[in-house]
Amino acid sequence: MAGGKLSPRQKMINLMYLVFIAMMALNMSKEVLTAFGTFNESFEQHNRTATDRNNAFMAGLAEKAAEQPKQYVPLQEKAKKISAASNELYSYIENLKNEATAEMDDKRDYESMDKGDYFDELFYRGGKVSPEGQEFLNKIKDYRTKVAAEMGDQFPVQKKQLEEKFSTEDIVDGEKVKRDYINYHFVGFPLIASLTKLTKMQSDIKSTESEVLSAMFQGNLGSQVSLTNYKAIVIADKTAFFNGENFTGRVVLGRVDENTQFDKVIINGAEMEKMENGQVVLDFPAGNVGERELKGEIQFTEDGEVKSIPIESSYAVIPKPNAAVISADKMNVVYRGVQNPMTISIPGVPVVSANAPGLRQSGGAGSYMMDVTNVKAREVKINVSGELPNGETVSDSKTFRIKEIPRPVGVIGAKDGMDGTIRLSRRAVQVSPVSAKLPDFDFDLNLVVSGFKFQVIGKPVVQVNGTRLNGAAEAALNSAKRGDVIQIFDINAKISGNSSYKLPRVAPLVIELTD
Repeated sequence: MAGGKLSPRQKMINLMYLVFIAMMALNMSKEVLTAFGTFNESFEQHNRTATDRNNAFMAGLAEKAAEQPKQYVPLQEKAKKISAASNELYSYIENLKNEATAEMDDKRDYESMDKGDYFDELFYRGGKVSPEGQEFLNKIKDYRTKVAAEMGDQFPVQKKQLEEKFSTEDIVDGEKVKRDYINYHFVGFPLIASLTKLTKMQSDIKSTESEVLSAMFQGNLGSQVSLTNYKAIVIADKTAFFNGENFTGRVVLGRVDENTQFDKVIINGAEMEKMENGQVVLDFPAGNVGERELKGEIQFTEDGEVKSIPIESSYAVIPKPNAAVISADKMNVVYRGVQNPMTISIPGVPVVSANAPGLRQSGGAGSYMMDVTNVKAREVKINVSGELPNGETVSDSKTFRIKEIPRPVGVIGAKDGMDGTIRLSRRAVQVSPVSAKLPDFDFDLNLVVSGFKFQVIGKPVVQVNGTRLNGAAEAALNSAKRGDVIQIFDINAKISGNSSYKLPRVAPLVIELTD
């Protein structure tokens, strides 16, 4: 405009016009620069407020984790990782800003921050992203990945916002030109504009941290109060009803959470120490017959303060049974030759007396042992009586059948004769001990064998004392051939500790030699 074949006067006019335009642009630029500086200050103030808010959240979460570790420690661990990732990227950006303004005396002189060469040269050199620019992109991607990993799939809205705020994908500008992230956001901008963008990114970091942690905390609270954590509990007006009465009570919802922990639970002045799956286990003597009260409190810490929930309930100890409960611990009969354990009681009566032939008390209350070895009859009656607190006597009786111990079977080594002929080698017959057992018998009795008879079919019978073959029996065994049949019979067996009881005759063993 000022060159070419123009008159000196025209050249001067053109030059003055250019100066005028430059001055207008300069004045507008200063206003814009100041506006960017104002925005930057606003973002920095927001960041300070957000930092205080997030620190308060972490402190509150630490307190919750100390009060209820099972519920809040897993959440606290996630929060720590998110906070650490946020602080790492935030500090990295803060260092970039400090280095960009390190040589400035007045960091609020925004009108002097009109050049864009600092970040142009730092992030973008030779028409492509510099190593420093790539490091900046990697830091953003790493932050996005770490926070998304802690969020999982439970918070899709917050996860989508995270991806959008910290996207480093290429961008299509207003002229439909595709530009990379660094070029679009930082190349050609005044320094104050780039600083404001970085401060805005710090603001996004703090906001994202706050939003994600709040969503996770609300999700944790939501799972606690969800009805899926509640169980229907039937509360009867009393714990014992008589025949002919109506059942009366209420159904309520009670929260059951295996992570719940209480500081202290006191029932009737005693502290309950056992907890299972977030529930206090009650285990104490029921007391005498009649109505009993349960009074106490549950103590727990919430927001640093010890709070309590009162406990008020009652139960009934059955006052008046009309029949004794008598049961054989092993079966519905008693056997001769063994000690038959019995449990005898009358509900609601702490002390009862029972009598029958061969019956004696053993162990604690209600435990008896019955030996009917010397009872000749085929039945035995047990009579039971007890006295109620009001002095009234209740009594009952029950008759049990008496049975003999079933017939034992012979055993050689680990094989018995229940299924017929046994096939054994000559050596196995020679070295294996002979014993006896009671198959499918409810009592575990030890049978002791003192002798037996041994015979190779077609040859004389050999009497053996003890459990293994003697010399004569071994000689007879050695004379047998493969396929010969051997019998072990008249096995003399007795019950260990009760030799007076005569067992039924032991079933014999029939053996076929395999060699």
